[in-house]
Amino acid sequence: MEQAAAERGSLRAGGSWGEVQTPEDVETMRRLRGLGWGTKRIAAELGCSRNTVKRWLALDGWQPYGRPRRRSALDGLEPWLRERFQRHGGNADVVHQELVAEHGIAVSLRTVERAVAPWRRDLAAAARATVRFETPPGRQLQVDFGERRVAIAGEMVRVHLFVATLGYSRRRYVQAFQHERQACWLAGIEGAFRHFGGVAEEVLLDNPRALVVHHDAATREVRFHERFRAFASYWGFRPRACAPYRARTKGKDERSVGYVKRNAIAGRAFASWEALEAHLAHWTREVADVRVHGTTGETPLARFAAEAAALRSLDGKPPFEQVRELVRQVGSDCSIEVDTNAYSVPWRFIGESVLVQLARGQLRIVHAGQEVAHHAERIGLRHQRVVDPAHFEGVAGFRGPVQREAIASEPISPALLRSLDEYEHAAGGSW
Repeated sequence: MEQAAAERGSLRAGGSWGEVQTPEDVETMRRLRGLGWGTKRIAAELGCSRNTVKRWLALDGWQPYGRPRRRSALDGLEPWLRERFQRHGGNADVVHQELVAEHGIAVSLRTVERAVAPWRRDLAAAARATVRFETPPGRQLQVDFGERRVAIAGEMVRVHLFVATLGYSRRRYVQAFQHERQACWLAGIEGAFRHFGGVAEEVLLDNPRALVVHHDAATREVRFHERFRAFASYWGFRPRACAPYRARTKGKDERSVGYVKRNAIAGRAFASWEALEAHLAHWTREVADVRVHGTTGETPLARFAAEAAALRSLDGKPPFEQVRELVRQVGSDCSIEVDTNAYSVPWRFIGESVLVQLARGQLRIVHAGQEVAHHAERIGLRHQRVVDPAHFEGVAGFRGPVQREAIASEPISPALLRSLDEYEHAAGGSW
């Protein structure tokens, strides 16, 4: 009885009269029940109904109040909703359309968005998730392109930066191009092999249209361009394309591209394209190769000592012959245009279609199977005019302004001159 009185005193001191709402009130109710009190007596003591006491004693302790859940039109469709939401990449509007078409359930888009909200967080987390994996020496070379506008010779030029990164050592190779055509991809990869002095077992790339013809995201079936397959066979590496829309799986090179743009290029101007290439080579050698890597804790050059021996030897192979071919018509100014630059052609081919072949920095112009002109390609420059004076021989005005030749004449003898009066007399009178 003394303990019950103490319980009543603490309840009154707390001021918890009326309907029971707090965990302390429920605990007091359970303690009084343990002392042998009946539900009627406890209800009278606490100032609540007997049914309230019975309900709380039937529960396993205090539980928060909550509104009863109303039945939803989407009850039982949770597995279907989740599968469709993931299939459509988190697009609730498409799920809403298919819900009407397949199940005949017409609810608001907002209702569907509330239903799929928990899975949206899972989808976003899965998109951000990246499994870090380390490749053994010589196993993998990751390649990619990045784009940056750079001041060259006082003009803002769009530069495409090819970046290759060895998976084990993180050593980089950087080369600048004017575009990202297939020839640039092959030249960049080949340049990386020669820079590192060997070939990796596999080359991991994104899905550029210049190299990948088709990549099925569901079956992971990949079909590479025929020339790229021949290139891979020639150098003896295995091409591998990362999953579509999952370039993060190529994380080492993705970060390398950003590092090159922010560190090697940002805020710099160059006098010429050659100056840009020289700077990239110097930066790679003096900065990128000797910087302590945040993940490995070593410099790429130090780790490359172990990777160099694992690379397959080049065996003195010559470059893979790659020729870019274009068809152009010779203009009235005796030239054809390639990548905004004009190259001269002999004047007798004006109006004719010619085949232009570009390879190893050289430009050949062919007509009817015969080479009619040859120039060094102007790489990195725009709106230039390359002229061979021999192509204009015989064109009026090429050597200077056209001048009419003076005609030498002798003075007329006075004996040959006659007076007009003689002509009037012969005609029979004046005019």
